[in-house]
Amino acid sequence: MGLLTQILTLPLAPLRGTVWVLERVVETAENEYYDPEPVQRELAALEKALLAGEIDDETFDRREDELLDRLDEIRAHRQQTGT
Repeated sequence: MGLLTQILTLPLAPLRGTVWVLERVVETAENEYYDPEPVQRELAALEKALLAGEIDDETFDRREDELLDRLDEIRAHRQQTGT
């Protein structure tokens, strides 16, 4: 950027800063949402609850399907974005 461009776009600086911050917030939120670790921990806890007799087979199967679908969504997103 040349000096003239910087001077002419100076009034837009707060907007550019706000956009940059919002992009970082969205990026961080997506990283947390598409992190497989919490889903895997929940699957392990679910299996532990089943083995301890805290939940029945039907509840386990239903919740396991939901979590496995979530893992599929995470894997598809990671393949799509290349991360």
